[in-house]
Amino acid sequence: THSGSCKSSVMMAFFWQGALLLSLLAAVSVFADMKLDCWPDFVMLVWTDSRSQADTSLFRLGNCFPTRFTAREAVFSVYFKDCNFRRMVSGDQLIYTNNLTYGVLPNSHNAPFTHPVVCAYKRPKDWYPVIYEPVFNTYGQGDLVFHISLMNADFSGPAETTSFRLGSFIPIMASVDQRTHQPLLLLLEECLASTSPELHPESYLYPIITNQGCLVDSKVSRSKFEPRQKPSEIRLSLQAFKFALGQQVFIHCSLVAWDPVGLDKTKKACHYVKDHGWELLDNAALGNLCDCCDSSCKSRKIRSTLSGMLGMAQDAVLGPLTITENS
Repeated sequence: THSGSCKSSVMMAFFWQGALLLSLLAAVSVFADMKLDCWPDFVMLVWTDSRSQADTSLFRLGNCFPTRFTAREAVFSVYFKDCNFRRMVSGDQLIYTNNLTYGVLPNSHNAPFTHPVVCAYKRPKDWYPVIYEPVFNTYGQGDLVFHISLMNADFSGPAETTSFRLGSFIPIMASVDQRTHQPLLLLLEECLASTSPELHPESYLYPIITNQGCLVDSKVSRSKFEPRQKPSEIRLSLQAFKFALGQQVFIHCSLVAWDPVGLDKTKKACHYVKDHGWELLDNAALGNLCDCCDSSCKSRKIRSTLSGMLGMAQDAVLGPLTITENS
């Protein structure tokens, strides 16, 4: 049901907290109106400028572009899990906050500004705070949106800790929102562990997935790809490895959304099964695609078709997390 919990008192509190920022508004905001509808898991925001003084394509909600816009209106229809919404608990309320921002082009007469966006709900009886803010990163690429996150043991929700004992499993799930694209298969082309959020030539690295989809860590551990639940999602059970123990660890991955009928030696998901050898995640009949995992899988450029992109890649970083020694 529609939530009427964007309480005016809460909205006003955040409004006045943002008053200093709002004092910078140019005339563009004087004749504008913002309508906010808060639903259980998503928000609908409409910014209307009666005098068309703003370039509505320049509005952003967090890191999200408008879902649609006209000369006078910018509309956002987005989920709280996207757009860098922040979640906090205050008493018996569960509150999601974000900022609507307006950027300007060079030589524009309008001033940039930020407007607070707040949705407040009654805290669910069965809701309890996790130990940390879930690691759930979102990346946009064209009209595809990629996600990668740490999960709990059965992949039913976000992890409740970023600390993992050596030898335990680190559940990782990546997915892609396909939107207007043809159905795509999500693959992890490469994943490397590092002690820094950015990779440098001198970075201390641990290879997890290399050779365009080969889970090389599975040859020395119990790491494996889990059976797919849907093509646009891939799950990895990564056994915590002896790397930078006690330090912050970041996992750098290259995510690829690919035509599901276009699997080959360069677009695949393979893991090693003891006493069996390399095994393809998606189609046992094409298991020979994994034969190159012990040598070199020849690369090629992503192709395009008349109907659009056959595939698209996106780099992502997961972390920080910590691997600790067993007691």
